Amino acid sequence: MTEPFFIDAHLDLALNALEWNRDLTRPIAEIRAAEFGLSDKPGRGRGTVCLPEMRRGGIGLAVVTQIAKVKSLHYSPVNVWQSPAQAWAMTQAQLAWYRAIEDAGEITMISAPADLEKRVARWQNAADDSLDDLPIGCILSLEGADSLVTLKHLERAHGQGLRAVGPAHYGPGIYAQGTDSAGGFSARGRDLLAEMQRLGMILDVTHLTDECFWEALKMYSGPIWASHHNCRALTPHQRQLADDQIRALIQRDAVIGIALDGWMLIQDWVRGQTTPESRHLRLERAIEHMDHICQLAGNARHVGLGSDLDGGFGREQTPCDLETIADVRRLPELIRQRGGSPDDARNLAHGNFLRFLRRALR
Repeated sequence: MTEPFFIDAHLDLALNALEWNRDLTRPIAEIRAAEFGLSDKPGRGRGTVCLPEMRRGGIGLAVVTQIAKVKSLHYSPVNVWQSPAQAWAMTQAQLAWYRAIEDAGEITMISAPADLEKRVARWQNAADDSLDDLPIGCILSLEGADSLVTLKHLERAHGQGLRAVGPAHYGPGIYAQGTDSAGGFSARGRDLLAEMQRLGMILDVTHLTDECFWEALKMYSGPIWASHHNCRALTPHQRQLADDQIRALIQRDAVIGIALDGWMLIQDWVRGQTTPESRHLRLERAIEHMDHICQLAGNARHVGLGSDLDGGFGREQTPCDLETIADVRRLPELIRQRGGSPDDARNLAHGNFLRFLRRALR
């Protein structure tokens, strides 16, 4: 490829396929047209992600989610079920969809180092005009652990290819406390961390409360990342990482994926009211979050892309100069315009997450 390929550390592909009923193998214009007039879910007719657009953007590898939360009194924007058994069943449906499009040659599931190296080599050696038929490498991550009925279910999921777990999502969870809630890990949550440690899994600290974050860093000695997190110094909210948390992650050689969700990029965003145009939100703002982490680290080795595009929203909540996910190809040039070197641009596009995965995957 003439430009560096990308690793996107957070995409809810199966959620969009099954709950938004989007055929992600089709062109984005066709997906939007099929949703004309619908208003049942956020982002209808304004989606940004499909497999053709991912290929056009050079996204050769993505961390893709299974996600199903058990209902609490707290608002959650997506995928809420009445019981852990129902949530587990939903994650199994999502897994079945990934397997189905893998059988169709659209993606390749990655769960071992050899899988990773083969997929990276194919993308790095591909000509730009050959990307249309190239399968995208996908690594499974569980966003929120409510669907794990027992720890045996975690072992089963690991056997199915699950390699990363974020214990919490929005609000109180069975194992941990998430965004807009408070408190630390439950006893079951501490047992979950121990089982993840035994299985050699990646711990995703995204969405954890501050209390859970610091407990996790003390209890977990395995690989840790923040798949889709921005900087609290630039966007004040508990959902974002404070500077001391970023420094602690740097000490653990973690990588932080910057999200392209408008409310995480700028402060005082009101969902359903604020528009990207009214706030002049552009992709440069994501570079500011990346640069903030680089300044704290003293280098460009701890940040990458975790776009979270179409994670319960569409173009109404993304930078106004992002038409589809393919526009992430503009990020390396924006990094260079800000003073980054070509090596910095490659690291932020894929190098940092690739280095992490080479160490973390067993």
